[in-house]
Amino acid sequence: MNVLDVENVSASHNGALAISKISFNVREGDLLGIVGPNGAGKTTLFRAILGLQNYHGKIKLFGYEGSQYASLLPMVGYVPQKVSLEPNFPATVYDVVEMGLLPEKKLDRGAKLIQNCGCCWNRIFGESSKNSEKIEKALEIVGLESLRDRRISELSGGEQQRTFIASALVKEPVLLILDEPVTGVDMEVQNKFYSVLRKINKENKITIIWASHDLTAISDHATKVACMNRDLFFHGEKEEFFSNKDLMKTYSESAMQMHMHNHSHEV
Repeated sequence: MNVLDVENVSASHNGALAISKISFNVREGDLLGIVGPNGAGKTTLFRAILGLQNYHGKIKLFGYEGSQYASLLPMVGYVPQKVSLEPNFPATVYDVVEMGLLPEKKLDRGAKLIQNCGCCWNRIFGESSKNSEKIEKALEIVGLESLRDRRISELSGGEQQRTFIASALVKEPVLLILDEPVTGVDMEVQNKFYSVLRKINKENKITIIWASHDLTAISDHATKVACMNRDLFFHGEKEEFFSNKDLMKTYSESAMQMHMHNHSHEV
């Protein structure tokens, strides 16, 4: 059973075609790395999956569409590329993670749908866990338990991103979507992030879709690769992608073309 099916999906952004006839699937336990240049449509694709973007085509979660798909969306965790915070934003790290909690009633219908299709909601913390225990465990997973009482506005960019990952984890998602989560952070912080990524994928068995420009990181940590530039020109095992010189050349050329396109518009 696939966790996610994207079938012939197209969508526009600001009146221009952002993604065109994209099709791929994500199986339970995948760590899918999506690569593509700036403007390739990765964020538009994520917004379509999350029900935040109008599109043509079909998107299914565990085979469900329509109102049933909507019932499953609360069980999808999302960490955007960059979260803007006011310098004096008063919430602590603990407060931000607590915001990710959802009442059990909001999750019940989605949990029943997953059960009905023969799949399992892999709950990280167990049904009997108190909310406070879930928050503490999520902070432990991302390595921020010592900063639980610090204001989030006082944290580094990397620490903020790990806080938002914990906030996404605390609702025990069936699918976690990360949109270029280490943009602008240093290598040490990136390494900590990748360690967290592997842990929640392997130990907690969470299915992950992760967009990145870093081909080395994708090669090191993803299990599957999708490569896109408005349309999708590869989806499969990472070994196949990185060993195929033609694919690598196509990716490099598309990235350069998009860079030149963006630069010409800036000028």
